[in-house]
Amino acid sequence: MACFLLLRQICPEAALNVLVIDVGGSHVKLCATGQSQPRRFRSGKHLTPDLLVKQVQGETRGWKYDAIALGYPGDVAADGPARDPANVGRGWVGYEFDKAFGRPVRIVNDAVMQALGGYDGGRMLFVGLGTGLGSALVAERVAVPLELGCLPFNARETLAQRLGKDGLSRHGLETWRRGVTWAAQWLCRSFAVDYLVLGGGNAKNVHPLPPGTRRGGNEDAFTGGFRLWEERVEPHDGQPAPTWRIVR
Repeated sequence: MACFLLLRQICPEAALNVLVIDVGGSHVKLCATGQSQPRRFRSGKHLTPDLLVKQVQGETRGWKYDAIALGYPGDVAADGPARDPANVGRGWVGYEFDKAFGRPVRIVNDAVMQALGGYDGGRMLFVGLGTGLGSALVAERVAVPLELGCLPFNARETLAQRLGKDGLSRHGLETWRRGVTWAAQWLCRSFAVDYLVLGGGNAKNVHPLPPGTRRGGNEDAFTGGFRLWEERVEPHDGQPAPTWRIVR
């Protein structure tokens, strides 16, 4: 790892091969520089960080990568996961991913990683319709993690409870779609955004799309992971620095 960091200091424009790991409540999705076919394996309550590392190493045997971008389904602080997530196993806080993988690892919330991939300039709000409800705001290459799922949808439900996977099952597709449209319109107005990107596995079920909204895709998480490792050379000291800033 020390040799890798030294190479980046001496030659910041050197080609960097990145492995992107998108950890979801149902599946872990993988892609790497130069690979045209992503791979996946099942996630769930059994998935601990040790098991993640073992399965990722098995699934990516033969792939070459220098660094890793990890999308984590929970709160992320400057030094890694801040708390264990609800939809996978335990033991993530304080886990030494760099040591386990033998490569440098940059970790962000999974919604932030998808938001980075879906960003196309201006002021963008991302809402992920998956097992739960992920969210992030991106403007001028700065990403701000959000917890919009905690907001009330009505007197009995939060946005996450109404628009997440369980809410879709309880209320049915048409009622769920109306809820997504209602929430999208108010969130766009509240955050004064130029557009909203709906991502996550259930974004495909939103028809028609609300005004000012476009559909993201699972590939956005991979694009966002690669963007995490984009760097520019700082003019004052000639050192590489991340192109994208994540507010912790």
